[in-house]
Amino acid sequence: MKSVLFFGTFDPLHAGHRRAFLEAKSLGDYLTVVVARDSTTRTQKKRASYKSEHERVAAVASDSLVDAAILGDADTTSYNLLNKIPFDILALGYDQTPSDEQTLDLLRKQHVLLARVVRLSPYLPDTYKSSLLRKA
Repeated sequence: MKSVLFFGTFDPLHAGHRRAFLEAKSLGDYLTVVVARDSTTRTQKKRASYKSEHERVAAVASDSLVDAAILGDADTTSYNLLNKIPFDILALGYDQTPSDEQTLDLLRKQHVLLARVVRLSPYLPDTYKSSLLRKA
């Protein structure tokens, strides 16, 4: 069974995210989605989350394409989840950082040597982008 791992904030969850779930799920048999903690959003995006981490993880978990939805690490620099969740493919959104090369380097540092990194394609990025939807 091929397992896919996908990270995001999902604040708010929208059709672009659901399209990413569809594409990520098509890469394997089991899709685990890691939802960023509120503290991670504050640190990385320099703002508070629109919806709480518990609301966001519940929304992601309710999507029929998602097999498991979990909250991310509280420590954004540890990357401990990469060693706790078995996965074959790490799916990245078209606009997520770091780069594919930096991600592969990070995986090697975490001793995750066999996973593949796949960059997902955008879906109407001028319409379905969380920052745009929060302004509407």
